[in-house]
Amino acid sequence: MPQDRPVDFRNLIAACAAITVFGFAFGMTYPLLSLILELRGVSSDMIGVNAAMTPIGILLISPAIPALTKRFGARNVAITAAVVTACAIISFKIFDTLAAWFLVRLIQGMTISVLFVLSEAWITGSAGDENRGKVIAIYASVLSASFGAGPLLISFIGIEGWTPFVLGAGVVVIGIVPFLFIREDGESEPEETSPTSILQFAPKAPMLLAAVGIFAIFDAATLSLMPVYGLQIGLDVATSANVLTAMILGNMLLQLPIGWLADRFPHRSVLAGCALVTAGGLALLPLVMLSALKWPLLVLIGTAGYGVYTVSLTSLGDRFSGIELVNGASSFGIVWGFGALFGSIAGGWTMLGFGPHGLPLMLALAYALLTLGIVRRQLKPHRAAARTDASV
Repeated sequence: MPQDRPVDFRNLIAACAAITVFGFAFGMTYPLLSLILELRGVSSDMIGVNAAMTPIGILLISPAIPALTKRFGARNVAITAAVVTACAIISFKIFDTLAAWFLVRLIQGMTISVLFVLSEAWITGSAGDENRGKVIAIYASVLSASFGAGPLLISFIGIEGWTPFVLGAGVVVIGIVPFLFIREDGESEPEETSPTSILQFAPKAPMLLAAVGIFAIFDAATLSLMPVYGLQIGLDVATSANVLTAMILGNMLLQLPIGWLADRFPHRSVLAGCALVTAGGLALLPLVMLSALKWPLLVLIGTAGYGVYTVSLTSLGDRFSGIELVNGASSFGIVWGFGALFGSIAGGWTMLGFGPHGLPLMLALAYALLTLGIVRRQLKPHRAAARTDASV
């Protein structure tokens, strides 16, 4: 891997603008549509199935992104994806039926996947080597701010009428402008890769992909169902939307310390710590959801839960470059799609079968399993060394 790669501030700033587009559209659409469907009497499991169309779209398009960017250029592909995303947001209101939303969400999943994968490649390739963890933490904070703006906006303007859809689409259109400043030379330019590259990449970083998968389950389930969870336990619409905002606030404000830790300590140790804190916080959440204690706990859960992805992306940039970095970013997108698909559906089924508190408890179990997997992986070399010493 090339050493001492400098920071490309131009592409970093432009990629953060791309993340704003992606994050706001994603962060607003998930709770907006979920709240609308809940108030219409749609069951939790059907809300989860409908939300799962977004990760299905991600899965369908992610393997083709490298070829598309090679053929048309990353900047052109990103701009097109942003335009289609804006049209999709408006289409939710134009075609205001549950059946139509399945198709629109599929299309939107494909377009935001393009923004996600290209932005990740630009960020990791442009972050430089010396302080990559802190740079990616800043990126995660910008992403969280855009995610949090969506639910926060809903708490002020409500979910009725055209207003949330027009505002969402308008922000996406404005966010296209920074794409024009993306520089597509050198390592910033995605190279052509095989659609099956995840099969070649997975053995090189299995725990990174596992961490991304668990994070995706958490991300999709909370975005699509956390407001519904709030409504089902007796919170009002504004408070239910702000439950999600509080989690995102932790990611927005407190990722920099996690990036600092990732620059100075083994990535597996930081990953295990984040996963353990998240599992514990989620397990305690049902006990405090009807009290003011929920707010600091939600911030802590958001900080550690999203921190898993910050550390994973930092590790990806440290370990890979060039075509392998593109392979990794595409693999992250594909694994995120599978995890988000499972998270959206399983979250709805869990709430239906075990009551509303089944959602945080399911996510706590997922992060607990990730913690055990990382610890087991960490201990494996030590056990091998111990066996070698014993045989000497």
